Amino acid sequence: MKKILVTGGAGYIGSHTVVELVEAGYEPVIIDNFSNTEERSLQGIADILGGDVTCHRIDCTDTAALREVFEKETDIEGVIHFAAFKAVGESVDEPLKYYHNNVGSLVALLQVMKEFNVNKLVFSSSCTVYGIPAELPVTEQTPVQKANSPYGNTKKICEEILTDLATSGSDMYTTALRYFNPIGAHPSAKIGELPLGVPNNLVPFITQTAAGIREQLTIFGNDYDTPDGTCIRDYVHVVDLAKAHVVAIERLLSGKAGNIEFFNVGTGTGNTVLEAVQAFERATGEKLNYKIGPRRPGDVPKIFADVTKATEELGFKTTTTLEEAMKSAWDWQMHLKETAK
Repeated sequence: MKKILVTGGAGYIGSHTVVELVEAGYEPVIIDNFSNTEERSLQGIADILGGDVTCHRIDCTDTAALREVFEKETDIEGVIHFAAFKAVGESVDEPLKYYHNNVGSLVALLQVMKEFNVNKLVFSSSCTVYGIPAELPVTEQTPVQKANSPYGNTKKICEEILTDLATSGSDMYTTALRYFNPIGAHPSAKIGELPLGVPNNLVPFITQTAAGIREQLTIFGNDYDTPDGTCIRDYVHVVDLAKAHVVAIERLLSGKAGNIEFFNVGTGTGNTVLEAVQAFERATGEKLNYKIGPRRPGDVPKIFADVTKATEELGFKTTTTLEEAMKSAWDWQMHLKETAK
């Protein structure tokens, strides 16, 4: 059984990917410092899989701690790197926090991977590297632009680091997945998005508002050049996204990947924020209390993916609808409510 190190593996996308790795026959090993998730996610993973997954509680910016993990976990064949802060708005307010964590963790990880001759990496990138694109949908050839937020810039810088490494003659093989807006939860409702404090992402704020945890959802801006004035995003179900990471690591381990490759991972369809809200209401029968607020700094008006390359070269395509994703997010919220009793 091939061992795959998953940094940030107790987080939202990471936990779903760990489940998909096990179901695909791999042995995942988690690294997480639990700065933005709760340890209950590990129990959720164990409940789904029927057993625990190894987890090392360390910070990925700590090179010495990373080295200890690699010394203990022999025969690591590849790494999937999720560990990063991810809130656009927070990154505008606290840019140094984002540069230290997101860029510093990648550099530390690459240094230790080199020491231990581990040269297969799937990197968690983002559509934010496209900035405000001139044309839609964006392809992998769409120019990478000045980022619209420090968070987006950290992903751009990390991609530049990986590209520089690939062109330096290094034997590192990297697949960077530029994904769009992950939503939803595992169909078991045992794992899902679990932000600490007030959510920064749309869907957990929707579900918490519907559940009465938040008084009201604020939609940031309704004066954009879109059909209903709200921002357009490509909402991809988290289980679909997790499966893309499994496909990517399989491609790397098979020797079919180049030194560095980039893939968009999305549905190929853009939906407005209001359409997402309406999809939630249709899927759950819940009426949402929301208001329109001012635009939020760092938000891109509209973006969605051209997924042709992922379909043709990775053989990957999403299968879950927006309504199904919203229903799974609500089921997860209800699970949290039941387990809190």
